[in-house]
Amino acid sequence: MTIHEHLIHYAGLPVEGFGPDDELRAEALASPASYAWSVRTTFDEESFEDVWARFRAQVDTSEITALVIGYWGASYDDGSPDVGALLAEAAPAFPALRSLFVGDIVMEESEISWIEHGDITPVLRAFPHLERFEVRGAQGLVLEPFEHTALRTLRFESGGLPAEVVRAVGASDLPNLTRLDLWLGTPNYGGDASIGDLTPLLSGERFPALRHLALENSEVQDEVAAAVAGASVVAQLETLCLGMGTLTDTGAESLLSGQPLTHLKTLDLRHHFLSDAMMERVRAALPGVEVLLQVQNKPHDGDFFFIEISE
Repeated sequence: MTIHEHLIHYAGLPVEGFGPDDELRAEALASPASYAWSVRTTFDEESFEDVWARFRAQVDTSEITALVIGYWGASYDDGSPDVGALLAEAAPAFPALRSLFVGDIVMEESEISWIEHGDITPVLRAFPHLERFEVRGAQGLVLEPFEHTALRTLRFESGGLPAEVVRAVGASDLPNLTRLDLWLGTPNYGGDASIGDLTPLLSGERFPALRHLALENSEVQDEVAAAVAGASVVAQLETLCLGMGTLTDTGAESLLSGQPLTHLKTLDLRHHFLSDAMMERVRAALPGVEVLLQVQNKPHDGDFFFIEISE
């Protein structure tokens, strides 16, 4: 599967586009806080820096609570700006910003594993009141350990999340984080995190408020499931997501043999390789839990298992 559609709602608000082909509407200008503003350019057209400058000049950014950054160019286009630096520099102009999505880029603009990033740590340090931060793509992505008391949601969508980023998340101080989503991906696209790199995330010590944990889209989903089965953090969760990857009966057996999961509200295993019999076993073992098992896959040619989103 690939991503073909831009966000139309974000942080509970309708998305208002601002780009070379978007008409600036009077009603949006009159109430900037009523929309999640999506700033983007298009391939081989106006530079993102120019679009960004126009956006800041024409829209009262002091009222904006949700911001979406779309296509900003690439090294194979007319260049790729340092989006993290642009956002960090502009932070004083966005005092009300609480939700930020960097990389609302669809396949027609760039494959997810071709989306080029830089260091995003300055963004998190420049917006101390940010509550929701989401990133799509991971090529060149850099993150250093950081402290943030306001952040509640942290999500990384990728076809391959670098181990350095996973380790940085695990080393960060996020006392109020309630939701963490990591699309771990495949080594073919930079997803080189080991199970050991997940250990700080699974201890429960770094994120005492965590209630939703997603370790998904992994080429070693069975190993991830085995690690989660004995992880201390599970006891505090309401939602556990281990889908989008190569989960087989082996991984599901680890979950059933591990610590109790009956306290969960939801166990999301969508896009998996479980047998019919194992699917029934999981459902039967968790009668009070919403178990999501849609998209049962079969390996290609009998032995090729694939994650949901890679390239």
